[in-house]
Order: sequence, then structure tokens, then C-alpha cells
Amino acid sequence: MSAEREACDVVYSFAEEQDFQQVLNICSRDDHDGLDYMAATFHRWLQEPGRLVFIARMKSRVVALESALLVDAGQTVVLQGLRVAPDLRGRGIAGAIQRHVTDYVRHHYPEVSAVRLSRAAQPSLAKYRLIAKEAILSLCCEAADLGLFVAELRSRLACLADSSPRGPVTLSQQQVETLILTDHVVSNLLPGKTIINDWEPLKPMEANLEVLRRRGLTWIVDREFEPTAMSLCTTPYAVPYRHDALHFNINIFGRSLASVCAVFLAQLEALLPSLRGYLIFYTYVDPAVWPGLRQICQNSSNVSFYLDYSEEHVLETDL
Repeated sequence: MSAEREACDVVYSFAEEQDFQQVLNICSRDDHDGLDYMAATFHRWLQEPGRLVFIARMKSRVVALESALLVDAGQTVVLQGLRVAPDLRGRGIAGAIQRHVTDYVRHHYPEVSAVRLSRAAQPSLAKYRLIAKEAILSLCCEAADLGLFVAELRSRLACLADSSPRGPVTLSQQQVETLILTDHVVSNLLPGKTIINDWEPLKPMEANLEVLRRRGLTWIVDREFEPTAMSLCTTPYAVPYRHDALHFNINIFGRSLASVCAVFLAQLEALLPSLRGYLIFYTYVDPAVWPGLRQICQNSSNVSFYLDYSEEHVLETDL
């Protein structure tokens, strides 16, 4: 059967709770380097305001999923979660479900003018505009070894001459919502003037603050007023890499290596008391900062680099 014919045989619908196991069946254990988040997010996505979760079926089998989150006061849709059954990849189904989603949004939400998404590899810029790029430093360890790593980092960073003597500050939600919209943060810190939470890109605007509130993020800056580094950290969640594996992401905005390192350390210190099992954590930074952060993270505390250098590309196109 041709790829075109297979794509035509697909029937689309909104995902429901009873589709959970079939959705997991199309998620390969090796997807996302063993860190697939679908099991942790599927039920939450179905309940999230402004999110549409679509599935594609061939006969009675779920073969693909894609979600669309309305952001930017309804002006933009963020595509997330694309999945296709491993045995059907390369047959046009991914493109077909994405076209269905964008056609649905175009018809039912005519005020949406742009589609935004994040990808590890940069597609052709003939189709997308590159909004921002972050470099990813990935580390892994047993939770029991993280304390030694934190202590080693703390000792190393104390020697940096431009480290802030007052130390990083954990922000309240109210402080976050005031600071993230200031001209200083938007113009000087945010990559491409975009708030990137994990792989979710949002414009810094009042309407998107509710999306950020739902995420349970920990926000830390190097200093409370006009910071040179601002960070957010996701709540750890279980991933299929190992039976006891947890994954979390830290996004750090800023180009001062000392400040980036200071908030990175503070995020790990905040998490330390609650972590168990095997940890795999990704830290997203400006590409110019990545080499220095990697060098500082070399250690003798049994914390290893999970992957080599990789990137996240934030892309946008007109709907």
C-alpha cells in the first residue's frame, strides 16, 4: 500500500482517557533518548484549557498523536507531542496528522495566525522562521551521588571572581510574573524574546502567564533586580529509561557564565532533598555559554554526561 493511500485511510478524532494505553503503544521506549514524557503528560493534556489533543486511527488502532496549545491570547498555536507508531513511520502519517491539526485550527480558530514548535534538528528555513536556539547540556546520575556533585560545584563556583556575594534568589509566582515581562528580561535575557519552558515556547505577554502557572515551575535568578541570569526548572517526572528514572529540565536565560552557573547550582540545591532513583536532567542555555558550563560540570562525583552537544530550535510559520 502506498504512503499516500495509508495516509488517506486514517481517521482523526480527539483523544480520550480510554485511549491512554493505545497511545503508549505508539511511543517507542527509545524515543526521546529514553525520556518520553507522554505517560506523564497525557492525562494532564486532556484537561488543560486551550489544548487540543488529536489522535489518528487506522481501522481501530491508534497510529499517531499530535497536540495543539492555543497561546499568545489566541494568536498562536504551539504544536507538541507528535507521535507515530514505529512500524508506520516514514509513510506520510506524521505530515497527514499535522495537516489535519492545522486545518482544524484554521477553520475553528480563525484568529490564530502563527504556528510555533520546537525541534532538535533545524528544518529547512524555507518553511519556518528560526525564533531562538538553545544548547542542551545533559547529565545523569544516581540520586545518592547528586549531593557530592552539588558540593563539588559549590566549591568550584566559590572561586569565580564575579559570582554574586548575595547568592541566587528563588522567586515567588508574583515576582516571576512581574519580572518576566520587564524590558530588561525580555530584551537582554530571553532567547529571541521568547520564554522557553522545556520545549514549550511562549511570548512574554500577560495572556501566557496562566500557562506558566500550571507548570509548577521553580524560578531562580542570580539577583532580584535586573538579573543577569533567570532560570526555571520543571517538576521531575518518571521516564521509561529505567524503572526508577526521573527526568527534569532547567532552562537558563542569560549569557554570563558565572551567573548561569550560580542559578544552575541553586536549582539543583532546591531539588536535592526530594530526589530518589536515577536522575537524567537537561539544562538549556545560550550556545555561547555551553562550553564553559560543560567544563565546570566535569566532576569526580559519578555524575556523567548523558548525551553530547545538542540543540533545541524554536521555529515559527504563518498559518
